[in-house]
This record gives sequence, C-alpha cells and structure tokens, in this order.
Amino acid sequence: MHLLMDHDTQTQQKLSLTGSVALGTGVMIGAGIFALVGQVAELAGGWVPWAFLAGAVVVAFSSYSYIRYSATNPSSGGIAMLLKAAYGPGVLAGSFSLFMYVSMILAESLLGRTFASYLLRPFGLQGSEVWVAVLAVVAIVAAALVNLVGNRWVERSATVTAALKIVGIAVLAIAGILAAGVSSLGRLFSAADRTPPEAGWLGFLAGTTLCILAYKGFTTITNQGADLQQPERNIGRSIMISLALCTVLYLLITVAVTGSLTVPQIVEARDYALAEAAEPMFGAWGVTLTVAIAIVATLSGLIASLFSVSKLYDMLRDMGQAPGLPGQEGHQSLYITAGLAIVMAAFFDLGQIASLGAILYLAMDIAIHLGILRHLKDDVGAKPWIPWVAIALDVTVLVPFVLLKSQSDPFTLVITAVVALVIVVAQWFTVRHRSDEDARQGEHEQH
Repeated sequence: MHLLMDHDTQTQQKLSLTGSVALGTGVMIGAGIFALVGQVAELAGGWVPWAFLAGAVVVAFSSYSYIRYSATNPSSGGIAMLLKAAYGPGVLAGSFSLFMYVSMILAESLLGRTFASYLLRPFGLQGSEVWVAVLAVVAIVAAALVNLVGNRWVERSATVTAALKIVGIAVLAIAGILAAGVSSLGRLFSAADRTPPEAGWLGFLAGTTLCILAYKGFTTITNQGADLQQPERNIGRSIMISLALCTVLYLLITVAVTGSLTVPQIVEARDYALAEAAEPMFGAWGVTLTVAIAIVATLSGLIASLFSVSKLYDMLRDMGQAPGLPGQEGHQSLYITAGLAIVMAAFFDLGQIASLGAILYLAMDIAIHLGILRHLKDDVGAKPWIPWVAIALDVTVLVPFVLLKSQSDPFTLVITAVVALVIVVAQWFTVRHRSDEDARQGEHEQH
C-alpha cells in the first residue's frame, strides 16, 4: 500500500501532457515570433510568412529522429543520451551535446534581450545597449528564481502563461488581418505586393534558417522524459501539438505584420517589430498590449527554457562531459545555465545571438540524424528516408545562411568557429582526462 501511494505521488508530481506542451510552446513562442520577424525580414524580404512555413516543414522532418529515440529511451537529457548512444561517450557526443546546450543558452539570452527591447519600446529606449543589457540580465535572474521553487510551479506558470500568449498573439494576428482586410490572407498564396528578398532564393533560404530557431524549442520536450507522465506516448504527442500550434500562430501574425509595415520598416524595428506593427493598426493601446504579451511570452519562455536546459546540463555532468561547481550539487545546473545566459545577453546583440544559435543548432541536428541512420535506426524503429530528408533540408538552409553571413557579418562566423573549436578542444581534454583516470583506477584495483 505504501509503495502504491508513493507511486501515485510520484505520478502526480510529474509533468502532464498539457504541462509539457505549455513548456514547449513557452520556449518556442517567446524566442521566436517576438525576436525574429525583423531578423528574418532582412534576409527573406516580404516572404517572411513563407519563411516561417518553410521553417516549420524543416523542423517537422527533424522532429522525427528526436521523437523516435525519446519515446524509446525517455530521460532528463534526451538529446545527450541520443548522441551518446549513437557515437559513444567520446568527443563527438560531448561536443554536439554542448553545441545543443550552448544554442539553448543563446535562446535564453535572445529571450532576455527581446524582453528588454519590448519593455523599453514605450519609453523610446529600445535602442539603448546599456538598458537592454541590464533588463535582459534582470529577466534571466527572475526566471532562475522561479525555477528554484520547483517543478509544479514551473508547470503551473507555464500552463497559464502559454494560454495567455496563444490567446494574446491570436487576438493581435486576427485583429491585424481584419484591419488589413480578410483578403490579406490571400497573400499567403500570392507573391503580389510582396517585396522579394534582395538575395533572391538564397535570402529566402537563409531567412528560413533563422525561422527554425522559432521552432527549435520542441527539443526541450525531449529533455522532460524523466519528469513527464507516460513519456513513451506523450513526448511525441507534445512535440507535434506544440509545433502545430506555433505554426498557425506564426503564419497569422507574420501575415498581419507584413500587411501593416513595409519591409524597410520591419527591418528598422527588427528587435521589436511586432510592437511597431501594432501602432499603425491599433494606435498606442495596441503597442501597450503587444508589449504586455511580449513580456509574458519572454519571461515564461525563460522559465520554461531554464527548467529544460538545466536538465540537459545535469545529464552532461553525470556523463562526465561537463564540469560541476565545487560543493554539493543542489541547483548547480541552474546556476551555471543562468550565469552563461547572463554573460551572452550582456555582450551580444540579437542578430549575433540568433546567427550563432542557428549554426550550432543545425550542426547538432545533422549529427543527430546521422547518428540515428548509422547506429540507432533499428533500435528505435526509424524509417531511414525521413532522417535523410531532414539532413538534406538542414544543409539546404544552412549553406545559404553561412554564405550570406560571410559577406554581411563575418565577425559572427568567426565567433561561431571559435566557440565550436573551444567546445571540441575542451571535450578532447575532458575525454582524455577521464580515460587516464579510468586507467589509474583499473591499475589501483589490480593491486
């Protein structure tokens, strides 16, 4: 009886499907639509809605590998465990796991700076680097404090705020479409009156690369395995529901924004484009409403992301692929994750953060699919053609993005290369140190 009660208590403490969807959409909506519309418009021009739709298609194929593995092997570090199973506990698995970890931290710093940009918009201070950095740090600290309370508080806050975000963005999008005329929905199917990308299809594909960041929050759901009710069934359902919800919302809001602002206006207000689009449609109250929704979206996204990313770091530390702080474990992973996000939010702008995060994420994503194809497809029952399509789509959007960035922003590519090199070298030393320790321990046991 006691054991049965313990089991029931443990089940009640786990995340429900609703809570899991709320965490997933919380990360996606916060990091995506508020921060990236302007960045995407710089590359994709007036084809922004189609870029977000294309991003959804790429991520839909990518999600298959994660769903197949996580449903078979649910854990709190789903991606890290997948890479370890595919490549062994060596440099490759550790490096790509840290690529994912760093890209998630970059998403958190993106959320922090987006929160600051929107909060400062009514005061005309959205261009202040100092205030944007300060408020971004405050937001990350606040989200970390909420996570210290525990799982149930995270789930409850995520569920409520996800509902507010979905309803709020839907209202803004529908109202914007009605203001522009319902016929504006036809713009999804016609290129008429749309400003094409300056770089043509290369620009469109590069813009799609950034749109993928608006959906990649689905990967945090794979890290919920140990904390999710019926993970074998609910991980896949949670991912697909989250992706579907976000795709519909993104299409509606981007149609409304591109109907309200010209491409140069969107680009000029790239860090707070939704608030800028609300002004001609609804006036001051529309800006206020958009800012309020953005604040809720970004803060709740930070809370959800810190929860999931800390779980990934726990797994990496347990696998010996990431260091811990001295003393008892406690909330070490939360402190490390929040600390790194604070540093990135303070020293990088939104464009650099988005670019760095997209490249690291897609590199890791390709490694995931190759790992499934080469080593795990039979174990997880995967159909090989789907990961192959996912790899092809990843390469199709990543190569144009890197080519255009090499011309417009080579510094960010250099930073990305340095970060990747540091991660790989650090992993090489970590694995070598671990091997030496294992060898010494084996000799000691023999004696």
